Amino acid sequence: MKVKVLKRTQNELKLEVEGIRHALCNILQKRLLENENVDLAGYDVPHPLTSKTIVYIRTKGDLKPKEALRKAVKKALEMNKEFSKEFKKALKT
Repeated sequence: MKVKVLKRTQNELKLEVEGIRHALCNILQKRLLENENVDLAGYDVPHPLTSKTIVYIRTKGDLKPKEALRKAVKKALEMNKEFSKEFKKALKT
């Protein structure tokens, strides 16, 4: 996976990420938008035959986009652990 910063300002972050698709981006977008200081979060897959995705975050207030992204990733990882635990438990029965 490669990450390239396309734009970085006080309240905006635009990344080009190679190797991720809709599933992960959708989860990140949802977790980002749960934060009341995230004004806008989205992603775009410019072309279906490439593996590059553009992720965009705009924040308000004092929250920096990089910190919002870190928090969203942490939430997503926690949810993944919980899902994995419940999934394994369900398969045992």
